Order: sequence, then C-alpha cells, then structure tokens
Amino acid sequence: MKKKGMSALCLCLAMSLSAFTGGVLAQTGDAAANSSASSAQSQTAGTEQGTVNINTDTAQQLTQLQGIGARRAEAIVQFRDENGPFTDIEQLQEVPGIGPTLVENNRARLVL
Repeated sequence: MKKKGMSALCLCLAMSLSAFTGGVLAQTGDAAANSSASSAQSQTAGTEQGTVNINTDTAQQLTQLQGIGARRAEAIVQFRDENGPFTDIEQLQEVPGIGPTLVENNRARLVL
C-alpha cells in the first residue's frame, strides 16, 4: 500500500511540475514571439514596457515614459504637429517642460 501511495504522490508531483514549467515555457515562447512583433511595431506604436516612438505614438502612449504626464505628452504631440517629426532624440528638449534629465531617464526607450 505504501508503494502505491508513493507512486501516486510522485506522479502528482511530476504532473504539477510539468504543468508549471510548461506554462513558464509557453509564456517565454510568447514573449520571444512578441519581441519580434514588437520590433516591427516600434516604428509605428510604443508599448507599455517597450519603446516609445516620439514621432508616431499618441499622447496616451507617451505617458508611459518616466516623468511624462498627460500635459507633457500633449505638449510633445502639439510640438511635432507644429514643427514636423523629430529628427533627433535631443530635439525633444525643445518641447516646453522637457529637459535633459527627462530625456536621459528615458533614452533607452525612445525611438524616432
């Protein structure tokens, strides 16, 4: 009886572990598939944790940047509407309320 009980316990543990690692692997695979799709989308739209395109993203998407609230995001959109697309990340500092520290804090996520 003990032998059957141990076998059942081992089987249950193995199945639980298999389900857990399968889910983790599935999520990892999804992330890998999404990263290639994200690269293609970075030219047209930013993602919450990915890149933010200062030339094409909406004000709401721009608020995903550190230190950018609704008012600054709207100022970025208004600036590019009036002056055309940004040609350099540094040009973002020409938007009222955005300085070099804000640009540096977000540089890794900013794309044109």
